[in-house]
Amino acid sequence: MKKLLLFILLLSGLCGHAQFGTNVFGKDPIINMENFDKQRVHWGYYLGFNSYDFKFAYKTNPGVDVIAKSTTGFNVGLVGNLRLFENLDLRFEPGLYYTQRDLTYTHPELVRPADMLREVKSTYIHFPLLLKFSAKRTGNVRPYLLGGVSRSWNMDSNQEAKDDNITGERFRMKTWTNNYELGFGVDLYFEYFKFSPSIRGVFGTGDELIRDNTSDSPYTGNIESMKTRAVFVNFTFH
Repeated sequence: MKKLLLFILLLSGLCGHAQFGTNVFGKDPIINMENFDKQRVHWGYYLGFNSYDFKFAYKTNPGVDVIAKSTTGFNVGLVGNLRLFENLDLRFEPGLYYTQRDLTYTHPELVRPADMLREVKSTYIHFPLLLKFSAKRTGNVRPYLLGGVSRSWNMDSNQEAKDDNITGERFRMKTWTNNYELGFGVDLYFEYFKFSPSIRGVFGTGDELIRDNTSDSPYTGNIESMKTRAVFVNFTFH
């Protein structure tokens, strides 16, 4: 995530430097797209990165039965923005999110490396409904906060699969999950477009794990709940 944050800062700096010569972000900036935010509805698209993780809760022995390692995935989607008030917008940002989490189990019954590791590959169709609270615009810069709820469809959930984890072929999760989201970003106004880098956290509200058929399974027997945690870094263009 440090690399992702550094990438945002560098990209924002490059964009600012590219038009600094025309006094876009200087002391007396030329105001770009002055009336853009006064539109009732406008559209955009985003590209970005994600880092998904799991938060585990256990029934007994509240140690670490599962070690989750996240990887960097990618996002792509559309933005629909509805202006409610001067500083408040309603946003719908459906998108495709691809990610992978590697789970290492520490149960003493599991000895072989192949039994201890499960690769959880997920392709989500993500449906967030967010409120955007914008600060007062200063020149060509306007910071904002985001918050709202979302629902995700995991296309690789394997919810209907009959095989337990012991087979090593599938990791089973629930197909639909509910989340809440919190984040922040900044709108940068250029001559022909608005660029908005943002970062937000995603917090699953329900248990997503499908239990094995045996109650004492070393993979699911001691797990009380498994909930998604994620960080999204999106670059939006309007």
